[in-house]
Amino acid sequence: MTDTATETTSGAAPGQRGPDRGDSVLPELRATWWETGVRARAEAGVFTVFAELPRLVAQAVTTSWRADRVRTCVVAGATIGAGAMAAFGLLATQRVLMELFAGGPTADKMVAALPALAALAGATALRAGMGIATGYALNGLTPRVSRVVERRLFEMTTEVRLGAFDADAFADDMERATRGTDSAISLVPASTNLLASLVGLVAVGIAVVVIHPLLLVALLVATLPNAWASLRAGHLRHQTYTAGSVRRRRLWLLQRLMAERTSAPELRSYGLRRFLLNQYDRVMDVETDIELDLARRVTTTTTVGSMIGGVATGAVYVLLGLLLIDGQIPLAAAATCVVAVQAAQRALATLTFQIDRVYTEGQHFGDYTGFMTRAAAYLPEPAAARGSGSGGASGPAAPSPLHELTVRDVSLNYPDRDTPAIDGVTLTIRAGQTVAFVGENGSGKSTLAAMIATLRTPTAGTICWNGRSLAHWEIDELRSRIAVITQEYHKWPFTAATNIALGDVDSEARQDRIEAAAGRAVAHDMIQDLPYGYETLLDRTFANGQDLSGGQWQRITAARGFLRDAELLIMDEPSSALDPRAEDALFQAIRDRQGQATTILITHRLANVRHADRIFVLHHGRLVEAGSHDELIAAGGRYAELFALQAAGYDVAPSTSVPPPQQR
Repeated sequence: MTDTATETTSGAAPGQRGPDRGDSVLPELRATWWETGVRARAEAGVFTVFAELPRLVAQAVTTSWRADRVRTCVVAGATIGAGAMAAFGLLATQRVLMELFAGGPTADKMVAALPALAALAGATALRAGMGIATGYALNGLTPRVSRVVERRLFEMTTEVRLGAFDADAFADDMERATRGTDSAISLVPASTNLLASLVGLVAVGIAVVVIHPLLLVALLVATLPNAWASLRAGHLRHQTYTAGSVRRRRLWLLQRLMAERTSAPELRSYGLRRFLLNQYDRVMDVETDIELDLARRVTTTTTVGSMIGGVATGAVYVLLGLLLIDGQIPLAAAATCVVAVQAAQRALATLTFQIDRVYTEGQHFGDYTGFMTRAAAYLPEPAAARGSGSGGASGPAAPSPLHELTVRDVSLNYPDRDTPAIDGVTLTIRAGQTVAFVGENGSGKSTLAAMIATLRTPTAGTICWNGRSLAHWEIDELRSRIAVITQEYHKWPFTAATNIALGDVDSEARQDRIEAAAGRAVAHDMIQDLPYGYETLLDRTFANGQDLSGGQWQRITAARGFLRDAELLIMDEPSSALDPRAEDALFQAIRDRQGQATTILITHRLANVRHADRIFVLHHGRLVEAGSHDELIAAGGRYAELFALQAAGYDVAPSTSVPPPQQR
C-alpha cells in the first residue's frame, strides 16, 4: 500500500485521496436488531418508561407461565414473601432497639428483647430461604423459557413459505426476533428482580410509616436524588450507545476483515494491512472521543445526584434529631429509620438498574412477539383449507406416481422487482423425460424450477402434477417424490455421510445407500481420501474438521440428491465447479435416469444438454424456444446462437451445422 492509500475515505479507492480523517470507505449500514431496544430506551422519557413497565412485566410473567407454571408460582410467592419478611424484619429491629434502649438492668433488657430477636432471626432466615428458592426456581425456569421461545421462533421460520425470505421487512423482522429470544430469557429474571426490589422498597416504606408517617417523607428525600441520577446516567449511556451503533458495526466489520480466514489471502496479496488499520484508527478516534465525553457527562450526573442525596440524607438525620429532641419518636425508631434509609437506597439502586434493563429487553421481546404475529401471514395455506381439489373436504390427497407435469401460464413476481421473474410460461414434461432449462443469467430458470419443486408459489397460473394443481396434493408427500440439487447449496456442518443422508431423512441412512449415491455423484473416492472417510466432519470450525473445495462440495450435494432416488430430480448447475472428468461421469449418471425417471437439468454448458428429450429456452422470464437439440439448432434462434458461442471457444465446429446467429 502507498502512503496515499492511508488517506482513503468514503467513496474513494485505496489509492485516492478523500475527505477528512473522520470518514470511512465503508458504506452506510442499516439498523440492526440490537439497536431497537436501546434506541427506544434512549428516545423514551422517564414517564414513558414507567408507563410501559406494567405491560413488559406482564409479558415476562405470561412467557414464564407458559414455560413452567410451578416455578413461576414459586418465584412470585418467594419474591412477595421476601418483601414481607423485609418489612417484618424492620419492625422486629425497631422492637429489639426499643427493648435495649429501655431503662433497667442490662440482663433484663436482653431478656425482654429475646422474642423480638428471635422474630428478627426468623424473618432473616426466611428471607434468605426465599431468596434461595427464587434463585433455584429461576435457574430451572430460564432454560425452559429459552426452549419455549426459541422453538416457537424456529417452528415459524422453518414453516413459512420460501417467498417470505425475499421480503426485506421479513428479513429485518426475523433478525430482530432472533435477539428477542435472548431478551425473553433476560426479561424474566430482570422482571423478577424488578418486582423484588419494588416489593422490598414498598415493605420498607410500610415499616417506616408504622414507625412514624413523617419518616416516609424523609425516606423519599434521602433516596430519590440518587434514583434520578441513576436513571439520567442510564439515559445518557443509551443515547450514546445508539448514536454510535454505525461506528460499532464498522469496527465489527473491520475486525472481521482483519481477523478472518476468508479475507486473509487477499489482505496479504493486495497489501491491505495498513489500509485496514488506518480505517480502524479513524473510527476508533471518534469512538474514543465520544466515550470520554460520555464518561464526563455520566460522572457529572452521578456526582450531582450523590451530592444532592448526601445533603438530603444529612437533612434526614437532622430531622430525626429534631424529632428525638421534641420527643415525637423514641430513639429506637430513629435508629430503625437509619437502617431503613440504607435498605431503601440499596433497593432503589437495584430498582433503577432493573427498570432500564426491563425496558430495553422488553423492547427486544416486543420485536419477537411482533415478528411471530406478522410472520403468520407467510405460512402456507392449511391442508384442510386447500381441500382435495375436487370439492372434497377431507384435505389434499397423497400424489400418485408422476405421469405428466404441466406448467400452465405461470408467472411469478418478486416483491422488490417491477418486472416478473417468470412471465406466462407454459410447458409440459412427461414421466421419464430428461429436459433442460437453458438461457442467460437472470432468465428465470432457477425460479421456474423452484416453483415446480413447490418451494415457491406462482403469483399467477398453475403447475399440475398428473393434471391436478400442486396446491391440491399433500405437500410433504409431494416433496418426498422430488429431489432438488440447488445452485446455492448449503455446506452443512456435519460428517460427509450425514451430509449425504440429509437427502432422505425419512429413510434409514444405510451406509450402502450413502456410498451408492456418492458413487453416482463421483464423490465416493474423494470421500474415502478424507482423513476419516465418510465420518470426516466437513467444517473447520470444529476439531478435526476438514475444508472441501467448491467442486468437492458440489459432488456431496449431488450425492444428496441421488440418495432420494426421486421420481423428479431437479439439478440446478450441478457441475459448475467440477473438473471435466467428474463432470462427464456426473452427466452419465443423469443420462442413466433417462426413460426411467424424470430429470430437469439447468446448466450453462450446453454440450451437456444435447441428449435431453426437450430443451426449454428462457429469456427475461419468458419461454422463447422449445424442442430437441437438433430442432433448436436447425431453427437458428437464441439456443443456436448460444451453442455456437460456446462451441467456438473450443476452436472446433459443432458436430451439427449451426446457422449464423440471426440479427435481433
